[in-house]
Amino acid sequence: MARRRLSHEGTLVLDSEGLSKLLADDETVVALVAEARSRGMEVVICALTIIEAVHARTNKARLNWVLSGLRTVPVGDEEAKAASALLTGAGLHGHKYAIDAAVAETALRQHRPVIMLTSDIDDMTKLCGDRIHLVSV
Repeated sequence: MARRRLSHEGTLVLDSEGLSKLLADDETVVALVAEARSRGMEVVICALTIIEAVHARTNKARLNWVLSGLRTVPVGDEEAKAASALLTGAGLHGHKYAIDAAVAETALRQHRPVIMLTSDIDDMTKLCGDRIHLVSV
């Protein structure tokens, strides 16, 4: 299997699938996160990503260990309003895309350049445009 390489310094953002695969020790995601860190990139998640990624079978000790190595970005009033504006601009509804919008908003305000590991390339492209480099996981 060919290994994908990150080509930027800045910030690496994980969406729900990125965090889920990191928790599951997915070889590709673990390698991408390790490479990002070796390049001095900060690895972040939106606080709401935890809600989306965690389930009853999640190993809580593993979750806590993984989260200790990430910066979790909170979502307050201003961030929620900005995420809502992203939804409106993309023509999407918050009922289905609320967490995606919060993740996109988190990514858009990080130190550039920003790379996001995501399984939702289409939705994140609608929300982020070409301002974030999206990598499918």
